[in-house]
Amino acid sequence: MKNLQSYITENKERFLNELIELLKIPSISADSAYKGDTLKTAEAVKTSLEKAGCDFVEICETPGNPIVYGEKIIDKNLPTILVYGHYDVQPPDPINLWDSPPFEPVIKTTEKHPDGAIFARGACDDKGQMYMHVKAMEFMTNTNQLPCNVKFMIEGEEEVGSVNLAPFVKNNHEKLKNDVILISDTGMIANDVPSITTGLRGLSYVEVEVTGPNRDLHSGLYGGAVANPINILAKMIASLHDESNHITIPGFYDKVEELSKDERSEMAKAPFNLENYKKALDIDAVYGEKGFSTNERNSIRPTLDVNGIWGGYTGEGAKTVIASKAYAKISMRLVPHQEWEEITNLFKTHFENIAPQGVKVKVTPHHGGQGYVTPIDSIGYQAASKAYEDAFGKTPIPQRSGGSIPIVSLFEQELKSKTILMGFGLDSDAIHSPNEHFGVWNYLKGIETIPGFYKHFTALSK
Repeated sequence: MKNLQSYITENKERFLNELIELLKIPSISADSAYKGDTLKTAEAVKTSLEKAGCDFVEICETPGNPIVYGEKIIDKNLPTILVYGHYDVQPPDPINLWDSPPFEPVIKTTEKHPDGAIFARGACDDKGQMYMHVKAMEFMTNTNQLPCNVKFMIEGEEEVGSVNLAPFVKNNHEKLKNDVILISDTGMIANDVPSITTGLRGLSYVEVEVTGPNRDLHSGLYGGAVANPINILAKMIASLHDESNHITIPGFYDKVEELSKDERSEMAKAPFNLENYKKALDIDAVYGEKGFSTNERNSIRPTLDVNGIWGGYTGEGAKTVIASKAYAKISMRLVPHQEWEEITNLFKTHFENIAPQGVKVKVTPHHGGQGYVTPIDSIGYQAASKAYEDAFGKTPIPQRSGGSIPIVSLFEQELKSKTILMGFGLDSDAIHSPNEHFGVWNYLKGIETIPGFYKHFTALSK
């Protein structure tokens, strides 16, 4: 596209500095102590959209964090692309495992990112990837190359389940009306192997509480005579998988989509080196459901994982105590056709049924969402593929992701439009982990690729 590469080169330092300033704001949606910072981030996103050329931008209040909406309508007869992203970030814990402070962004070179990577919470998920769209918009408006209408919906609660996004979408069908939805909150196989995410897993997230005695007890006086909630919880969790790492909840697999041999063969064509995978994670073996490859386990198969477990005394030194309560947070990644609310109920019923006498169990659902598959014969996918071909010089590989973006299925249900997932991060970028980062090359490559989607989608829509 005319002048695109030179525009990026001329503005590279500004693009990086603007993102760094955004990353400095700790917009942690899970912690109410950061409410002020979250609101500050929303204001910063609003300002950036205005400067990028949107004719109308507003901050839409919700019962939680606000949604930033912007638009530039050049001709109502032209296609409209709705860009979705989020400005909230995960908590940075554990802080002591960061090599540099999570909200003091630094650029460092790595083996995967010889041109440097921005290390900060939210660098890849999703401030960096969201901001690519803002800068792509800036280029198209500043050079009069915007070929269609564009709308932005940037929310602040994605990391806590997007609880207020659903009513906003349902109440704003006309405002959000579009021909395709564009999201960059996923990744690609490698910098030299571009890929487009065509499938997402769903999610069911719950918290469990096991209560034994009515108070903490002396482990010498009571040990062996009363149920220990921590011991019981550990046994109950262990029973949720069998020896083949198959999930034991009755009915859990009833609606799981079984891919054909042909589809699995196509997936297997994606470049993957098991030894490099193990080396990157510093493990000596992979682990998972018997009968499936590593790439299948983390994309087309459902999972159940404990995300946190606690109870009793965990401070320095010793305290001989039998805790009154034990807790765990558990996430289940689901594949298309599994209904997240149904799975949540199946889990609740099963977990309560396997509790032994002497304890009480409480299951609290937190949030969830459906899985999603993008058809590769759609205009949106074809436009994305052409855009990657222009920028990377090769055809991207369709790839299913193990992650979840629950609102994607909501968008299709409410807005009747398909979603295209153009991600530019790498698996090694440590999203949700200490030392999260996003390659400078990837950031700029995203800005280079996105305008091509606008061009090709508009052309294919005629």
